[in-house]
Amino acid sequence: MNRVILMGRLTRDPEVRYSQGERSMAIARYTLAVDRRGRARGNQDGDQGQTADFINIVAFDRAGEFAEKYFRQGMRVLVSGRIQTGSYTNREGQRVYTTEVIVDDQEFADGKNSGSGDNGGYGYQPTSRPAPSNAIGDGFMNIPDGVEDEGLPFN
Repeated sequence: MNRVILMGRLTRDPEVRYSQGERSMAIARYTLAVDRRGRARGNQDGDQGQTADFINIVAFDRAGEFAEKYFRQGMRVLVSGRIQTGSYTNREGQRVYTTEVIVDDQEFADGKNSGSGDNGGYGYQPTSRPAPSNAIGDGFMNIPDGVEDEGLPFN
């Protein structure tokens, strides 16, 4: 079984491109900084070394559109999917090996107002955005009649 679940912070805004062809599809790429659990082993100089892994993530179609619309640098997100490896030959003729997670599900790991003041050192500072003009008192938008559940970005 090839299944991975990660929680981390986006190192930058997702990069989104659209495929060519009869049905254009969003392809979002982003990197998650995922903290390592436990204490990092130091080397002889006492250097603790890297305490996070940087995992490449790819989201297709609606998941890609969702990432483009809602994900921003520094946000903590939860991703589940499968690991995919590959390789290619670069311009210098060297073999380059790749590893990335292909998204099945992705969601926010923090609440909208989870302002504990700790941004994890990744530079994300929540900004206050005005509520949409059709928002009701609790900050959520009214969903127009006739919109199917499949069209909504959340399950």
